[in-house]
Amino acid sequence: MRVLLVGAGGVGGAITRIAARRPFFEAMVVADYDPDRAEAAVAALDGDVRFTAEQVDAGDEAAVARLLRWHRCDVLLNATDPRFVMPLFRAARAAGATYLDMAMSLSRPHAERPYEECGVKLGDEQFTQAADWEKEGLLALVGMGVEPGLSDVFARYAADELFDEIEEIGIRDGANLTVDGYDFAPSFSIWTTIEECLNPPVVYETGKGWFTTEPFSEPEVFDFPEGIGPVECVNVEHEEVLLVPRWVDARRVTFKYGLGREFVETLKTLHLLGLDRTDPVTVPGQDGPVKVSPRDVVAACLPDPATLGERMHGKTCAGTWVRGVKDGKPREVYLYHVVDNQWSMAEYGSQAVVWQTAINPVVALELLATGAWSGAGVLGPEAFPARPFLDLLTDYGSPWGMREQ
Repeated sequence: MRVLLVGAGGVGGAITRIAARRPFFEAMVVADYDPDRAEAAVAALDGDVRFTAEQVDAGDEAAVARLLRWHRCDVLLNATDPRFVMPLFRAARAAGATYLDMAMSLSRPHAERPYEECGVKLGDEQFTQAADWEKEGLLALVGMGVEPGLSDVFARYAADELFDEIEEIGIRDGANLTVDGYDFAPSFSIWTTIEECLNPPVVYETGKGWFTTEPFSEPEVFDFPEGIGPVECVNVEHEEVLLVPRWVDARRVTFKYGLGREFVETLKTLHLLGLDRTDPVTVPGQDGPVKVSPRDVVAACLPDPATLGERMHGKTCAGTWVRGVKDGKPREVYLYHVVDNQWSMAEYGSQAVVWQTAINPVVALELLATGAWSGAGVLGPEAFPARPFLDLLTDYGSPWGMREQ
C-alpha cells in the first residue's frame, strides 16, 4: 500500500507517528500547503525511509491527482479540515485511488426552517457520487476518525453482537481535559468545532427521518467512565447521525457533545458577534483594505491544538451509548474509548484528542491493506464488520471498553 496523506497538522502528525510503528504499507507521502510542516512531520520519524514530504494545495484537485500518480499512491488519506473534503474526494477518484477522511462534506442549513428541516446534510455531496465510485470499483471510506469513525464501528458491533433490537443509538463525547495557562483553548480545530457546534444539530427517528433542532438543545448529564465523571452534553451536528441509519437499524440516533457551559457561552458569543462566519469581510490593512474570514481570524488568535499537549491534563472519552433488547430483555450499554493525555504525550508525543482521532484511520488502512475490509462505493465505517477493527485497535495498544448501564 502506498498512501498520500494530505495535511500535516496535529492529526496528520499523529497519523505518521502511529503508522511508523506498523509494517503494512510501503510508502507514505506527507503533503501540506506549508512545506515546512510536512518536512517536520517526516523529520520526527527518525529516518524512516517509507515517509517523504511534499508541498500541495489541498484545494487544487489537479495538483493532488498529479501527486497521487507521481508517487503511485493507491490511497489518499485526508487529514485537512472539512473545507477540503470535496476537492480531495474528487482528486482521489480522478487518480483511481481509494479515499479516506475523518469528516465529511459540509452541510448547509435549510433556508426557511433551519431548526426543523435539513437543508444539505453532512456527506450529501459525497453520497450523490456513490454510484459512480461503485461503478468504477473504487472505495471512499468516509467518516473514519474517532467521531465519526470508531463511534460508528461501535454502533455496528452493538447491532451485530449485543442486541436483537435497537431503540436508540446515542454518541456521547466528554472529557475532563484542562490546559495550563489558557482560559479558553480548544483541544481540537476551532474552525471545525465552530462549524459542528453552531450548525443546526441533526436527529434521526424512524418514520420521521432526519430533522434538525436548535444548537445545544436537549441538555443531559452523562456519566463518563475512567474517572472523567458527569458532564453536561448537548445536541451537536455530527456525521454519525447521517451515517449510522444507512447501515444500522435503530429507531433513534443522536450525537451529544460534552462541551461545558463556559465553552457553549463562548461559542454563542462568537455567533452573536458574527465571528463564526466564513464569508470574508473587508478590514483595514497596512497596505490597504484586505478581505478576511472572521472564523479564520478566531482560529489564528487561538493556540494551535497540536501544540498544547505539554500543558494539557486529563482524559478524553469517545463512545456510543445503545439502548434496546437482547433475548427478550431490556439492555443498555456504553461502548467507549478513553485516552489519557499523559500517556499519549509520553508514548507518541501527541496530545490526547488528536491522537485518538488519528489512530482510527491508520487501523482502517491496515484492514484495507490486509483485505479484512474491502468494498466499493461511498461507505461509512458501519458498512464493514466491526470485530476485526476492534481487535486490531487493541493490538495497537489502545483497548476499548464496554459498560452495562
